[in-house]
Amino acid sequence: MLKYGVTHRLSTTYHPQTSGQVEVSNRGLKRILERTVGENRASWSDKLDDALWAFRTAFKTPIGCTPYKLVYGKACHLPIELEHKAYWALKHCNYDLKTAGDHRKVQLNELNELRDQAYENSLIYKEKTKRLHDSKIKNSVFNIGDRVLLFNSRLKIFSGKLKTCWTGPFTIAQVFPYGIVELSSTNGPNFKVNGHRLKQYFGGDIPPMVVPDLQTFPMDQ
Repeated sequence: MLKYGVTHRLSTTYHPQTSGQVEVSNRGLKRILERTVGENRASWSDKLDDALWAFRTAFKTPIGCTPYKLVYGKACHLPIELEHKAYWALKHCNYDLKTAGDHRKVQLNELNELRDQAYENSLIYKEKTKRLHDSKIKNSVFNIGDRVLLFNSRLKIFSGKLKTCWTGPFTIAQVFPYGIVELSSTNGPNFKVNGHRLKQYFGGDIPPMVVPDLQTFPMDQ
C-alpha cells in the first residue's frame, strides 16, 4: 500500500453507508426480483440469472454506460432485437467478417479509454453523493471518557413502536481517525463503532436544589 500510495481506511460493521456502490447494486437487483418473483418468494434464486442479465445490460448513470459495455467494449445485441429487426441492432450488426473484425479491433483499442471515462464519471458521482451525505451529518467531537448513547441499527423483526433505539450509556475508551470510536461497558468487552451512531449522554442523578434562607420582614401596618 505504501508503494502504490493506497490509503487503508477501516469501516465498522452495521454501517452500510461505507459501501455505497455495493448497496446501490443490491438495491437494483432487489427491485428487479420483487417484480419478477411470484407469490412463492422462495423462487428468487431461479430468477437471479435473468435479473443479473437485465442489470448488466441496463444503462447506469454513475458510469455513463452499461456494465456489459464496460467489460466487453460494445453494446449487447439481444436475440429479440434481431428477431424484430430493431433499427439500431441491424445498423451495428455487420455480417461481413473482415469489416466486423476490423471494427472489433477498434473497439478493443478504445476499451481502456472507455473504462477511464467510466471511472471519472463514477468518481464525480461519488463526490456528489458524499457531499449530499455529509451535509446532513452534524459534526460531533468526542473525547476519551465521555459518556455516549449508541444507536442500535441492527435488523429487528419485531420492533416496538415505543421502544427507544438508543442503548447505553457507554464510555469512550479511544478515538481513532476517520470517525471510528472504541466504547467500553461495565459488563462486556470493548468494541468499535462509527461515530455517526453516537450522541452525547447527559443523564445522571439530578443535583439537589439548594434553597437559600429567606429573611422575613415585618408587614407594614
